[in-house]
Amino acid sequence: MGGSTAGLAKLDFALVGHQESWRAAADVLAVLRGPEHTPLPDDEIRDILPWIPPRAVCHVEITSVGGTKARGLYVDSFIPPDRLQDAYMRDNIARVRGAAACAIKAEAKIVSLGGFSSILIEGNFDQLPERHGTAFTTGNTLTVAFIVRGLRQMCALQSRNLGKSTLLIVGATGDIGSGCARCLAHNVKRVQLYARNLERLRRLAAELEADGVQVEMATDLRQFSAPADIVICAASLPSPSLLLASIAPDAIICDAGYPKNLSPGAEMPRATVFFGGLGQVAGGMTFSPDLHGILNRHPFPDVVHGCLLEGMALALEHRYEPFSQGRGFITQERVAEIETIAARHGIRLAPLYNADGPLDRVPAEWLSHPPATLKIGSRPTRFPVAAKIASATAGAQTDSALETRRVPQVSPLRPGILLGKASRVHPKGQEKASRRSDTLRNLSSDLRQNSVALRLWSGTDR
Repeated sequence: MGGSTAGLAKLDFALVGHQESWRAAADVLAVLRGPEHTPLPDDEIRDILPWIPPRAVCHVEITSVGGTKARGLYVDSFIPPDRLQDAYMRDNIARVRGAAACAIKAEAKIVSLGGFSSILIEGNFDQLPERHGTAFTTGNTLTVAFIVRGLRQMCALQSRNLGKSTLLIVGATGDIGSGCARCLAHNVKRVQLYARNLERLRRLAAELEADGVQVEMATDLRQFSAPADIVICAASLPSPSLLLASIAPDAIICDAGYPKNLSPGAEMPRATVFFGGLGQVAGGMTFSPDLHGILNRHPFPDVVHGCLLEGMALALEHRYEPFSQGRGFITQERVAEIETIAARHGIRLAPLYNADGPLDRVPAEWLSHPPATLKIGSRPTRFPVAAKIASATAGAQTDSALETRRVPQVSPLRPGILLGKASRVHPKGQEKASRRSDTLRNLSSDLRQNSVALRLWSGTDR
């Protein structure tokens, strides 16, 4: 990234995220390496991912229904999907700081923190690097807006009377959970608050009770006096492991976790589960390189998590400010404000769906194309990869109409240095370290060859 940068426009936004599964991580690496390369085996992906530093992955362009565009950058922190536990918090915060530094260096005007990135930072904004005029937002306010609206829509679809319902919020003391409590407390019969931190629970319960809300709180789901028939899961769990106790058999459950909260083994045959906190961009989005169906792994086009959409909506509105910051400051007024901003640019609640598919009738054009099969390691994935990935990388070097922008390129990895240190610590792992080193060198070479798609970006239609 050397050389003069005078005259080059700043990026409107940047998105910081990570992949919630090994399959998603494998798909991202496969696209970055290019379609001409054989996918890496699963064991090699698990071995090398922890050594990949935070880096720019692709450019993103979003179009408002009014015709204006905002251009940004997606930066992956490459937090390994199996290292979201508290034991890795220090390492993960360092990765989020590294990803934030990439966004700041690219001079993004606003940065949205997605997934665990926002959870790690929501109460610790002072842990971010010096920001040099770049605003950061957790995106949690728009996430709450989509959760609340999705819950209302699902209740309407099932002719459920929200006012007679008992609402259980799992992860109630987090930023998203407490925001949902404030927005829905006066619309339900009773609110049940579940979280691990008893002191925070008491403060939130006292706040709601002072406003006339009937509240129960517990640090054990079995302690509530009555089964809940409406549930919001917004806990910061490292994996889908939540088993709900004492809920109504026909409960409506919004799983808004990233990763998902509910355990795949949960047996709730009559309950209705939907994935919450998601929005859809009516004006469309583009990725370069094309990671459609990989970064947004949903059955509908242009669906994105609300935490990331908040930064994009604010960029389209030219409001470069930390709209969501800290923990516990999400109010009904702020939710209404960000929802209005998003709707003005065609960013609205995504169609409701769960692991089995759509939960409501949707226009045929909203459904993604029938899934292609892309071999990732030893397993197929159902998510399509567009054919123009090849042209995006192969043709970029000769397209003189594209303008070089000052954004992070896919920088070379340094496996020799990293693995030399690992080998000294584990002398018996020399052979494995050598294989990992070779793989990292090859991967680094592949990424350098395909990084031109990140360095070249059209300067027209701004």
